[in-house]
Amino acid sequence: MPKTSARLLSLLSLLQARRDWPGQLLAERLDVSPRTVRRDVDRLRELGYPVVAAKGPDGGYRLGAGSDLPPLLFDDDQAVALAVALQTATVTGAGIEEAAARALSTVRQVMPARLRHRIDALQVTAVDGAGTRPNPRVGARVLMTLSAAVRAREVLRFDHTPVSAPDASGADPAATPPRRVEPHHLVTRGGRWYLVAWDLDRDDWRTFRVDRITPRTPTGPRFTPRAVPGGDVAAFVASRFRGSDGPGGWPCRGEVILALPASVVSTYARDGVVEELGPDRCRLVLGAWSWPGLAAAIGRFDADIEVIGPPALGEAFGHLARRFTDAAAGAPSGSTTPPPPGR
Repeated sequence: MPKTSARLLSLLSLLQARRDWPGQLLAERLDVSPRTVRRDVDRLRELGYPVVAAKGPDGGYRLGAGSDLPPLLFDDDQAVALAVALQTATVTGAGIEEAAARALSTVRQVMPARLRHRIDALQVTAVDGAGTRPNPRVGARVLMTLSAAVRAREVLRFDHTPVSAPDASGADPAATPPRRVEPHHLVTRGGRWYLVAWDLDRDDWRTFRVDRITPRTPTGPRFTPRAVPGGDVAAFVASRFRGSDGPGGWPCRGEVILALPASVVSTYARDGVVEELGPDRCRLVLGAWSWPGLAAAIGRFDADIEVIGPPALGEAFGHLARRFTDAAAGAPSGSTTPPPPGR
């Protein structure tokens, strides 16, 4: 490689390593004169790299953002990390698998053989949990639009497709007015993308599935960010999914005492709250979508159970007991009616 080309690569690597570089320091690192640094900067600009010159007594340079994406320079560890991240993204089910696969192919083609061997040694396989449904795809343009609104702190308008069909009143969901929100965080959970936002029309926090969002333009005015409840967006999103945050929580929540150590129960209690009552006793508060479902979830613990409440949970245990008794006797259990999933 000619000396000038090698020096240009070194200069580009330095500019990518930190935000601002004094001209004299660059000259010392490259072992050239400041005049040579200026010429090399001009050559990088001709190649499409937006190198910005800073004014001042010492001068300086910064690699800025341009309208096009010029060739990038990575060291070995950066290249491997990028390829690993892309390969992982191809199997996460987050809706960007195809784009990640194409990017991985592009990066792999320009890698030296020693790095390709390291990448090829990593094989990632996605294993869905029981009952996991395929995750819908999310367009990269939608993700970028939402992310830009979050970063710019601009009110966002979008159409949100509901899960269900039109309701019994005959109202068309597509005819509903667009949602108006203050977007705060774009998060991914379980292979799906979600937007955490303050709903201006409902005056409350909401979590929207991104695959059901169709953004409208232009965006609205800027806003001052609010604090997410609890101050932790991860904990807030987790609380929404486990149904423990306010009126929209689990429709059925019950409390029992189990004849098991708290350390054992907490390992398998999912989102339940476990309180130690002694070396072999603990209190468990758990939620579910139905009382029989809640009783079944508690019944999987191989231990004596004392129901604290509510009465509907005790009735659900009785219902399951009758059903299991009929099943053990080989008879159908159609003679009993499960309790309703009331609150």
